[in-house]
Amino acid sequence: MVFETERLILRPWSEKDAESLYKYAKDPLVGPIAGWPVHTSVENSREIIKSVLSADETYAVCLKEDNIPIGSIGLFLSAQCHTRAEEDEIEIGYWIGVPFWGQGLIPEAVRALQKHAFLDLGCSAMWCGYYDGNEKSKRCQEKCGFTYHHTEKNKPCALMGDVRTEHFSYLTREQWQKNNDSVL
Repeated sequence: MVFETERLILRPWSEKDAESLYKYAKDPLVGPIAGWPVHTSVENSREIIKSVLSADETYAVCLKEDNIPIGSIGLFLSAQCHTRAEEDEIEIGYWIGVPFWGQGLIPEAVRALQKHAFLDLGCSAMWCGYYDGNEKSKRCQEKCGFTYHHTEKNKPCALMGDVRTEHFSYLTREQWQKNNDSVL
């Protein structure tokens, strides 16, 4: 599937996107705070596209003007969630390259996938988490209608080989509908 917003195209990743992915994923300000290591080469990024970013419901976040990836966003079924989730609930995760921070692009992408999850996939609720210190992700969640739910301490972060505190926020379909009545 492909989704379009005012400024973005959300589309499946392609191996041809490896160079653009590497450009933003090699920055140590991006991956480690989100729970994954910096990318080490274009080939490393290509492998990540093949092994991780090719999953269902995972999308390259691209500016409409050139359709080149500047970040990623994805939905994860309850069995893949970082926290306890019911069968009909989903989790959302995202990141964006440093040059695009503070422009409201990820909230725009999140809103598109919220609509998809609640209306197309029939999910009853959506989870989103962030690790201690990731205030940008916390702020994005607040902008998109999520409310704080709980904190999990001493959580293994397998890709980084450490233990972290992760905070979770939650949004029900009813809350989302109430917040979006004017646009539905």
